[in-house]
Amino acid sequence: MLPNLQPDTELAERLFDELRAATHDGVGITREAYGPGERKAHEIVGRAARAAGLEVAHDPVGNMLMVLPGADRAAKRVVMGSHLDSVRSGGNFDGAAGVLAGLAAAAGMKRAGFPPARDVVVVALRAEEAGAWFPTSYPGSRAALGLLKPGELAVKRMDSGRSLEDHMREEGFDPGFVTSGGKTFSAADTAAFLELHIEQGPVLDTEGIPVGIITGIPGSRRLRAARVLGEYNHSGATPRKYRRDAAIALAELAYRVDERWADLDARGHALVCTFCVLATTEEAGFTKIAGEARFQLDVRSVNPRSVDAVMETLYEAVPEIEARRGVKFELGAETGSRAAPMDADIQAGLTRAAQALGVPYKAMASGGGHDAAAFVQAGIPAGMIFVRNQNGSHNPHEAMRMEDFRAACAVVTRWAREMAQ
Repeated sequence: MLPNLQPDTELAERLFDELRAATHDGVGITREAYGPGERKAHEIVGRAARAAGLEVAHDPVGNMLMVLPGADRAAKRVVMGSHLDSVRSGGNFDGAAGVLAGLAAAAGMKRAGFPPARDVVVVALRAEEAGAWFPTSYPGSRAALGLLKPGELAVKRMDSGRSLEDHMREEGFDPGFVTSGGKTFSAADTAAFLELHIEQGPVLDTEGIPVGIITGIPGSRRLRAARVLGEYNHSGATPRKYRRDAAIALAELAYRVDERWADLDARGHALVCTFCVLATTEEAGFTKIAGEARFQLDVRSVNPRSVDAVMETLYEAVPEIEARRGVKFELGAETGSRAAPMDADIQAGLTRAAQALGVPYKAMASGGGHDAAAFVQAGIPAGMIFVRNQNGSHNPHEAMRMEDFRAACAVVTRWAREMAQ
């Protein structure tokens, strides 16, 4: 490695401060997908990339490409990046850390006079936090990869009630790129995609390790709008044997699913199982037996068999609880996603880089979903690196330490140099 080839982390740190100042909402960070906050972030980062000597352009659906040109511009590109949007009142590092790490690496190469053999592309993807804004997954990256279905352009942003297509057009982009089957990235023109991201859980911080090298992104099975129907009745005047209590029925289901998770966990299955919503309705007053309860369930694992085992327990338990308690479960449509294993060669390259630099690391699966999963689905080799992060993510208290970010950027830069030779 060239002795003067170092990531420009000073640039990244300055941009973190600029992004925070421009998109702070008084509580946390709000960068709406296909909205003003995301637009401001793209403008700030784009200006800095141009000043660093990179070529900057947007694809038709708004993803920003910041390019350090290679000697062979027809060769397959090395792509690094993540997203710049956020949840409402979130933190400053989720997503942005990946874009700025890629920019630090490319700017460091430019500053050192390193001549890449192929284009090195830093991408700021649109709308990764779609779950907070649009009811669809990764619309920015999937649109760039030719995976977004034209019908998904009609989904409504939750705060505005207007479609994804409308918001794309309002930001100056062309949803026709989706309907015509356009692609910004494909396996034919992209050698690898690497995404740096803050860890969204406590593992690295608890274990005192600054960097995680990701083995895979979990698949999921989800129930988003399930409910239990029983019978409202007087809480004081209705004996137990006459009750059709939706709340107790749901509690029993949650207990049985959790017990199955505990059993699988004890046998070495790496999975998570979350009742994101577990509640009675507003009609259930203090003196009423709950006649209805609602729930959402999210089960995730890199191993689909682990997810299936939990869901089998649920589907077995439902008719038993219905028969014994006189209730009816309406589970609604099940949604989900496929697991996305990270490329073995990219994992090996990141491991070599971390070892050469003396950066402690841990091989681990991701807990959440990320744009890298869309690249895997498109047949492009993908990898991820996590940075230790305090206080979780999707909240104003994200507290990634800059020394950890610098260590991760050094690993990314060393990997990118190897890939770009």
